[in-house]
Amino acid sequence: MTISKFLIVDDEPDMCWALHHILEKNGFAAVVGFTAQEALAQMASNGFLMAFLDAKLPDMDGLELARRIRLMDPDVRIVMISGYFYRDDVSVQKALEDGLISDFISKPFQNDEILGIIKLLDPA
Repeated sequence: MTISKFLIVDDEPDMCWALHHILEKNGFAAVVGFTAQEALAQMASNGFLMAFLDAKLPDMDGLELARRIRLMDPDVRIVMISGYFYRDDVSVQKALEDGLISDFISKPFQNDEILGIIKLLDPA
């Protein structure tokens, strides 16, 4: 099991491409999934340092996916990305306070925001 990858889960191919490109350009390996089921399958066969999850997926709510990922790997750092929710949303704040997610980024995001989160959550 490899534990050096990032998991990207978003139903928008352009968003997955952008995140993958940012990570790859900076020397990080990333795996992409377009649905929660794909993400769970990837989690079952790979170890990840960090997962970037869209808040709204076609087959499952992003926070529910975060709960299931957390059960599979309590140490993975989960970053919620959303154009629907905002950091001050009650459900986002609760997820942050409870440790369900490690951080939150609003769409559209800047490349530096993604890299800053990685350095903040995994400074090594």
